[in-house]
Amino acid sequence: MGDTQDQDSLFPLSAAYPIDRAYDEMYDRGHGVRDHYGPLQSRISTLGAGELADRQRTLEQSFLLQGITFTVYGAGASTEQIIPTDLFPRIIPAAEWARIEAGLTQRLQALNLFLADIYGDQTILKDGVVPRDLVLGAPSYRREMQGLFVPHKAYANVCGSDLIRNEVGEFVVLEDNLRVPSGVSYMLANRDAAKRTFPGTYRSSGVRSVERYPDTLLATLKSLASDWRSNPQVVVLTPGVYNSAYYEHAYLARLMGAPLVEGRDLVVHDNLVYMRTTTGLKRVDVIYRRVDDDFIDPLTFRRDSSLGVAGLFNAYRAGNVVIANAPGTGVADDKAVYAYVPAIIRYYLGQDAILNNVETYLCREPDQLDHVLGNLDKLVVKAVGASGGYGMLVGPHASLQERAEFAQQLKADPANYIAQPTIQLSTAPCLIDGAIEPRHVDLRPFILCGEKIVVTPGALTRVALKRGSLVVNSSQGGGSKDTWVLSDPRAQAQESPA
Repeated sequence: MGDTQDQDSLFPLSAAYPIDRAYDEMYDRGHGVRDHYGPLQSRISTLGAGELADRQRTLEQSFLLQGITFTVYGAGASTEQIIPTDLFPRIIPAAEWARIEAGLTQRLQALNLFLADIYGDQTILKDGVVPRDLVLGAPSYRREMQGLFVPHKAYANVCGSDLIRNEVGEFVVLEDNLRVPSGVSYMLANRDAAKRTFPGTYRSSGVRSVERYPDTLLATLKSLASDWRSNPQVVVLTPGVYNSAYYEHAYLARLMGAPLVEGRDLVVHDNLVYMRTTTGLKRVDVIYRRVDDDFIDPLTFRRDSSLGVAGLFNAYRAGNVVIANAPGTGVADDKAVYAYVPAIIRYYLGQDAILNNVETYLCREPDQLDHVLGNLDKLVVKAVGASGGYGMLVGPHASLQERAEFAQQLKADPANYIAQPTIQLSTAPCLIDGAIEPRHVDLRPFILCGEKIVVTPGALTRVALKRGSLVVNSSQGGGSKDTWVLSDPRAQAQESPA
């Protein structure tokens, strides 16, 4: 700061930037800057409020020009808009990331073993480690997958687990996303924007690259069919332009150099899958599907689906095509199964979980349901199969009437809900209406699994942009910011001016 500080600088922050019981990513309790944020803070302190606002507008304009959007549905209409993006990156030092990487690798390894088991011999169910009825009765359990071969036993090839940092600064897993996790395109777009917003700071900080994610994803997908096809043809299957994540589907397909197809572009002959092209039919070996299980094949799953391909599952069953992620992976990210993941890790790997779960109450258990009903004002309650911030109650922020209505839903269908304590997600500085203010954040790293497991050295940091809100989903008013994973704890060299 010092002599280089502009007259309209937003520092110091002690009065305007409240720090409560939530852990703040950048500042300690006394508003001291954490070491790994030093270079960024030094740079920000030389920029006035007007310059920061200009950089924020430039960032947003670049997203708009590139078509980096998502769709919000509601009130009978849909709105296409850019995902709100904050210009300040979230920074994670190397030592913290090493633990995250080890924990996520362990977790996905165990969950894939769990999936191979429940669609195989079901020993974990026979041994009573996870309740049989919980798994076999889950809506996302697919009996059609029983006994089928899955390459490398890698059922979940792309995983986006959600982590939060609790009040004492420990990263814990909030939930796993093993079906068709989204958001990686925003991770890549945020990185591109951050490199242009703070170029000098980025170059000098030793930030690990995420730009090779599309290449790594393509290599992972090809590895699933490499045993029987020397150069497998990969396609990205999208529900179409009206899907809220269509931008991401097109973006990843372009970066991988893989065709983007809809169900109508594929056809099955003699249990082989072909893609229609201008020069005729072309064999398809791997389908990176962004379509839910229910809709991938109207002959096997929902008969009213127009998004999938008739006969696709028979081709999959015959071993002539790979679907990533495999159908039926959703049972492993069921929010009730989540409570058993530490036990699943111990059962298959003989290890304690490196990353802890959030304490979870299973409403299917009568004594735990009683506890939840008596503490709705303190808990977050979620439907086990819901996502995107839907089907949940944030007790401390709900009205008395909302809690009463939700209590009736719980009593009517307790097996459909879990509850967790309301954790004060960590906060990070954001530029809000020309001022730097704390906002709650979570972390979605992306893990790939084919022949091996690879944790991308970066993540999507999602931001609850509404003051005091803990809901980070873009569909519920959330935004995002870039995540810098430092390559070395000493990589906090003096920055060059940006």
